[in-house]
Amino acid sequence: MAYMNDKPETQFFAHVRPDKNGEWHEHFLDEHLRSVAVIAADFAADFESADWASVAGLWHDLGKYSNEFQQYIRSVSGYDAHIEAPGRVDHSTAGAIHAMRQFGAHGRILAYLIAGHHAGLPDWSVADTGAKALSSRLGAAQDYLLDRIPAQAIPAKIFTQAKPTTRPRGDSAALHLWLRMLFSCLIDADRLDTETFMDGARSDYGDIADLVAGFDKYMAALAASADNTPVNTIRADILRQCLEKAALAPGLFSLTVPTGGGKTLSGMAFALRHAVQHKKQRIIYVIPYTSIIEQTAGIFRDIFGGNVVEHHANLDPDKEDARSHLATENWDAPIIVTTNVQFFESLFAARTSRCRKLHNIVNSVVVLDEAQLLPPEFLQPIADVMNQLATHYGVTFVLSTATQPALGSFQSFGGQPFRGLDDVREIMDDPDALYQALQRVEVSVPNDLQTPRDWQSIADELIQNPTVLCIVSRRDDARELHRLMTAKEDGKDTLHLSALMCGEHRSKVIADIKARLKRNEPVRVISTQLVEAGVDVDFPVVYRALAGLDSIAQAAGRCNREGKLKDAEGIPIKGQVVIFVSPKPAPSGPLLQAAQATKSLLSGYKGDVLERSLSKRFFEKFFSDARSLDKRGKSNKTITELLYTDADKGEIQFRTASDEFKLIDDSAYQTILVRYGDNDILLGKLEKEGPQRWLMRKLQRYSVNLPKRQFMQLEASGDVRQIWPGIYAQVGNALYDDALGVVTDGNITPDDLTV
Repeated sequence: MAYMNDKPETQFFAHVRPDKNGEWHEHFLDEHLRSVAVIAADFAADFESADWASVAGLWHDLGKYSNEFQQYIRSVSGYDAHIEAPGRVDHSTAGAIHAMRQFGAHGRILAYLIAGHHAGLPDWSVADTGAKALSSRLGAAQDYLLDRIPAQAIPAKIFTQAKPTTRPRGDSAALHLWLRMLFSCLIDADRLDTETFMDGARSDYGDIADLVAGFDKYMAALAASADNTPVNTIRADILRQCLEKAALAPGLFSLTVPTGGGKTLSGMAFALRHAVQHKKQRIIYVIPYTSIIEQTAGIFRDIFGGNVVEHHANLDPDKEDARSHLATENWDAPIIVTTNVQFFESLFAARTSRCRKLHNIVNSVVVLDEAQLLPPEFLQPIADVMNQLATHYGVTFVLSTATQPALGSFQSFGGQPFRGLDDVREIMDDPDALYQALQRVEVSVPNDLQTPRDWQSIADELIQNPTVLCIVSRRDDARELHRLMTAKEDGKDTLHLSALMCGEHRSKVIADIKARLKRNEPVRVISTQLVEAGVDVDFPVVYRALAGLDSIAQAAGRCNREGKLKDAEGIPIKGQVVIFVSPKPAPSGPLLQAAQATKSLLSGYKGDVLERSLSKRFFEKFFSDARSLDKRGKSNKTITELLYTDADKGEIQFRTASDEFKLIDDSAYQTILVRYGDNDILLGKLEKEGPQRWLMRKLQRYSVNLPKRQFMQLEASGDVRQIWPGIYAQVGNALYDDALGVVTDGNITPDDLTV
């Protein structure tokens, strides 16, 4: 066996790897730097910034020319040497210092990218992050990290470069996004070149234009098999309008269609045609809940095959090593299905694993499904970044929902101005006419909205309906109501759905529900609100715990969805949606605020609960009652203040803003992999070989989010253990129930429905 310390010290290595015979293979440093420069420049050319990305690529690993790093890499595997950690050689600061020496103030742009290419984008100021701040790392005390490199070590063509001349995209308020885009180009180029050396070349995906024929064939078959009903006639017209409007110039669009109107496929039709017409690179379909992503991804996989990547945040390990770096997703597929959390948190992220994908958002079509579920406390930075992406990065947005949120500029009741989205165009010719044509239900609201009902009375009422869906706002409510239903002699046909079930489990239950409905067999379903967005089920009766008016509209979309209900004489009738006040209020936060806004609007209201004008009033009140449209965090600054205030001086608080911008408090939750079906082989492979991109994609189907308190109890009891740094899995079989998912003796903490 040849050992790395046998290699001549005049050779400089970026990475090394052993083959199956124990022979070492070297990735020469100058080759790596040049390759990364070329790849990064190619990525950044999409937003006219190739010169910056090229220099960042050439200088990102200058610190590896030091004798300290070369001695280190000769003693360990290249996998380990690639990641900086306490006790390892700092090889990222040297290039940042070199950029400052060469380009002065302009070098600060490159310094952010180079210094952060392992640890993530840093803050400028030491106020929040101390010695990790960029201003500290560029101080004179750190000069030795560059000066220790032998002068003759770095090739002149790498060491000496012309100053980039491209101007940043947008004004100073947009600088943070431009820097993140450049950072993304560098990170992805570095990872791809490293991955090619370590593991070999990656497979290619199809082109967007190549996917249109398959989609058209699928839609034609769907139309041919569809019954000639009024609902299907309306859906066909919605599809026609989407196809026609796809030729419009890129920008911001709304797709306002009632639930059951076929938004998912019609929105994809618009996105595909628009992408081909305007040469967009990919389509990113963004869904509010992790818990329902699998159905939409499944539909698209049926149409587009392996050209679809399903990506959410559940399996981003907190602890990263080189293999998990390489396994993080970079969104290079033509169709991406992801969540609000993954999409928007990535746009404000500092971590390399989150930022890696960002350059692949450039020149894409982004469909925001159920856009009304954007959290109000982050609405301002979200609106700002959407405007910037549309204006400077060629992104077309489609806000697809039955209940469009009020996202134009307005002055809130508290005097807080909101800078909304610019020039949003509606795809549908006449949304009001659509709502009138697709009225298929009657919604009954209790006269008394203050007094809650008890679960037993609700169970007694539900059991009278052989086919019924009941939607509640909390996981523990779903479990309790399911228990009461199945305790009854005729409750054997009751099924349960919640995010305590892994995606694979939920998919099987939903398929069972659909099959029973198709066969007209009795089926009663108790579900959290995960069923409300994107789950195509059709019940004659739907019960809904009091919630936001948008949630009530979504629940109504699961009732008489196809408009086929008839009475005993064959006369068409409407489905029944019953609103009730549950024993417990909705979980605190936006869900509770939405329920309170609904209660205020419906008190004494005698009109149609699903009327669009009432929906508009609901969002005006919901946003006006919000405590903030731009979250102020522990730093006592808002997200926009952290990113904008001193941006004209190149001083941006990337790390602190990233920590503050959390659509869900991920510190309060821990993802575990459960044992379900035949996934033991996959779990064993992960534990033995570590994260790989294909493996992590498959295992996402078996993940469940648990509150940290509950997770810690399970870890202490031995029911859960760490099988790879940052990744935890179920031990044994007792923890997971075939009906309810994860079940413990303790109370189930309320579901956080932003995932």
